[in-house]
Amino acid sequence: MADWLAALDRRAELRARAGLTRTLRPRAADDPVVDLAGNDYLGLATHPEVTAAAATALSAYGLGATGSRLVRGSTEAHHALEDDLADWLGVDRALVFSSGYLANLAAVRGLTQPRTLLVSDAHNHASLIDGCRISGAETLVTPHADVAAVAAALAAAPGRPAVVVTESVFSVDGDLAPLAELHEVARRHGALLLVDDAHALGVTGPAGAGGVAAAGLAGAPDVVVTATLSKALGGAGGVVAGPAEFVRHLVETGRTFIFDTAPPPAVVAGVRAAVRLARDGDALRAELADRVATAVRRLGGAGLPVSAPDGAVISVTAPGPEAATAWAAACRERGVAVGCFRPPSTPDSRSRLRLTVSAGVDRADFERALDVIVECAREVS
Repeated sequence: MADWLAALDRRAELRARAGLTRTLRPRAADDPVVDLAGNDYLGLATHPEVTAAAATALSAYGLGATGSRLVRGSTEAHHALEDDLADWLGVDRALVFSSGYLANLAAVRGLTQPRTLLVSDAHNHASLIDGCRISGAETLVTPHADVAAVAAALAAAPGRPAVVVTESVFSVDGDLAPLAELHEVARRHGALLLVDDAHALGVTGPAGAGGVAAAGLAGAPDVVVTATLSKALGGAGGVVAGPAEFVRHLVETGRTFIFDTAPPPAVVAGVRAAVRLARDGDALRAELADRVATAVRRLGGAGLPVSAPDGAVISVTAPGPEAATAWAAACRERGVAVGCFRPPSTPDSRSRLRLTVSAGVDRADFERALDVIVECAREVS
């Protein structure tokens, strides 16, 4: 009976040898570390208006939603947030899920019908990849941001229902998908476009409405948008937004919506306050863009291989997984938290530090953190 546990130990040993061990580290509420690893891009997670709205809802509703959305979990707070999100994104309707991961699973599955071809970008997030797998549809993975490859895939499947699946700002390197071009190709072939706007919502586009809005595609009847509520909005949950008919379809058939407990009303109310702040947050976005440019200039000037991002995600290539782990650990020891991405979390088998810039971090601390990253790179190289 212990053989299966021994097999797991062996697999853990192999991961350790490859520098792929992952470790949970508890974070205290008063953690003094400079955070360049979290996704609180606009610093709204601790904004007083956000926490006050959450506290009010917590007092009114209690800790949890007490049930799924279709049973008892759909509160006035949930519906108000969905109305606000739909208005912000310029779509008919929005549907809130308990996580962005579940929203993506529902969206991909909901867009799949018999004979559907899913054309998925090679750098897509794991939730989109899993959505494609769970859907059971034929999936063709195309090279990253390659519009010609997408066009060729669709042209090779005439008459079949098809969905082009992509992120807007990609979660690993922070680059922006050619959304307008992808939409033109999809429309020419009668395909739909599904865009995960998780790392763009609140950061790019008019009033922070995301990459889809920035590309002029808001409200297009052949475009479906997903996003998390846990990044620039500082909360938790996910959303699928698009035509009213599709949202109705998810309410009636989406398993990750129907059978999942609703997000807590306190979180939903806090996110709604964050939406209001994000829509009016042009000054925060300008500060965020300036910090991203500063980081790219400073890190690149120090000789580090750094990406040129379109959002607030910066990728710095490491020589390998062991070096990436050592680099991140050295930064942490000096009070700077950075992301450490290694295979299989990276789509190209390339290890890197991932820096997520936040306008909520003290500017002097941010500048110091960049110095620490450069110093630690020299020490571990």
